[in-house]
Order: sequence, then structure tokens, then C-alpha cells
Amino acid sequence: MDMGNGLLILLLVAPAVYAVEYTVGGSSGWNLGVNYSTWVSGKTFYVGDKLLFNYGSTHAVDIVSSNDYSNCVTSSPLKSYSNGSNTITLNSTGTMYFICPIAFHCAQEMKLAVAVSATSSTPETPTTPSSSKPPSSTGTPSTTTTMSPSPPSVAAGNLCNINAVVLGLGVFLLYVLMG
Repeated sequence: MDMGNGLLILLLVAPAVYAVEYTVGGSSGWNLGVNYSTWVSGKTFYVGDKLLFNYGSTHAVDIVSSNDYSNCVTSSPLKSYSNGSNTITLNSTGTMYFICPIAFHCAQEMKLAVAVSATSSTPETPTTPSSSKPPSSTGTPSTTTTMSPSPPSVAAGNLCNINAVVLGLGVFLLYVLMG
């Protein structure tokens, strides 16, 4: 029973990074009449965070290039979603672009640009509450559709981190003392 195995157990018990799930548009969801530039302002998105798009049958979500975003081009999406509730994980740094491909919706500002930063070691709390809406039965199913409660506050996240570290240290010390 060496110290290396004890440290491995500690690392497995104490998680280091927490992703945040943001409900796009807050309680309004992915819809016409929402100012997505205002919604995204003040938020910092990190690799591993998730965007939850909730919308009705008259909308959809396309991930597009910067040029297609700027010009509302809907003919060549990088990925498309249309089942009413989709969770999209932000997997890399840079800006991700989202539009509604339904005729004239993008031109009416139903589009979102999200700048994604490198992974954060401190959890951040979204300023808008997460709302759950059952997915529509029409359209293409999403590969990562989730329904979850609002993420914990930063204080609760820090408390979880502290509890995980204390638990991990306790397991480590018990392992070392018994070994």
C-alpha cells in the first residue's frame, strides 16, 4: 500500500472542475423577440459548459460558421437540431455560432454567438434560471438532450469542492494509516 495509490484515490474522490449548464434565453428560451446579445453579455463560457436550447415546433437550432452567422445563411449548417430541447456541450475554445434556420428568423436576430474560453477551475453560476420543457415529439432526436435542475450557486459549488477535498483527504489518510 504505497502513497501513490493513496493519491490516486484522492484524485478520484475530489473532482477538480465543474461545468455549468446555461438555458439559452433564460425563461424565454430559444424564441423570436429575445435579445441574445443582451442574454450572453456578462457571461463567461468555458470548455465543458453546456447550452440548453428549449424551443417550440416553429424553431430549430443550427450551428454555423462565422460567415453564415453574419449573413444568416441556412444552407450549410455544421450541425442541426430540431426536437425542441437540445443540450450542446462547448467542446473547444473560440466562438460558436447558432442560428434559427427557419425562414427570416435569423434576420429577426434569432441568433447567438458564444465565445468559449479555456477550462476554468472555479465554477461560475449562470445569471438566468434553467427551465425544463419536455422535448417535442417531432424532428431529429438530439444526441445529448438532458433535463436538469438549475446549477448550484457558486457558494454551494465551493462547499461541494470543500466537502470533496475533506472526504478525499479522509479516505487518503485512512488508506495510509491502514496500509
